[in-house]
Amino acid sequence: MTELYIDADACPVKEEAERVATRHKVQMHLVSNGGLRPSRNPFVSVVVVPDGPDVADMWIADRAGKGDVVVTSDMPLAARCVENGAQVLRHDGSVLDARNIGQQLAMRDLMSDLRAADPFRQGGGRAFSKADRSNFLNALENTLRKAKG
Repeated sequence: MTELYIDADACPVKEEAERVATRHKVQMHLVSNGGLRPSRNPFVSVVVVPDGPDVADMWIADRAGKGDVVVTSDMPLAARCVENGAQVLRHDGSVLDARNIGQQLAMRDLMSDLRAADPFRQGGGRAFSKADRSNFLNALENTLRKAKG
């Protein structure tokens, strides 16, 4: 049975994901180190993991597999989930899969190296837009349909 895993720390599309999961009657897991309110929605479970580096990511990666959908912008987590057979979306609706995850990991490493080499380097990416939110909703709808299919 398809399940939806949300890397919930700093996720801007939790409410949208809940609406889509509920419409499809898919169990959704909001995974974080804390700070999330419990949900009354029977399709939503809030999973609070202990503090520590990548604990939420490990929880998701240990469970998500073939037929599941993961929402994250964390590239190492996305790579593990893709390897396990899960379908992975970013918050903007872009798909992460076997064809592009290697390039995304390389870009992440390059940007990390550039920031380390120039501590005054500014910028954290572009702002999350209404178009990103709309793209996410469409992508999640289509991805859950395929996953359940």
